[in-house]
Amino acid sequence: MQPTENPQTNRTLEVEPPIQHTVPWRVSSVAVSPDTRLRVTFVDGTAGEVDMRGFLSNPKVDGTVFEPLRDPAIFAQARVVLGTVQWPNGADLAPDAMYDAIRESGVWVLA
Repeated sequence: MQPTENPQTNRTLEVEPPIQHTVPWRVSSVAVSPDTRLRVTFVDGTAGEVDMRGFLSNPKVDGTVFEPLRDPAIFAQARVVLGTVQWPNGADLAPDAMYDAIRESGVWVLA
């Protein structure tokens, strides 16, 4: 005879209330724009643009985790993962630096 389990004893603990980010520089959404640019919004409502054109065209990116982002199909796969902008290959952007630049001028230009 198979032992029976009480489904209540194996439930994943539920967090009440839901976890809320307390730092404003966590990214809440990202939208990919043409020409290797992103439109990001942070948890506090701050929004702006990330311009990666110069950065991705720089030869110093050759051979790095960012090189595949030159392909528009790969670049378009940007997603928010744990409050950061990330791509499937592991490339990600520093949300705190992005937040500071966008708060100051509305755009973060990576060089």
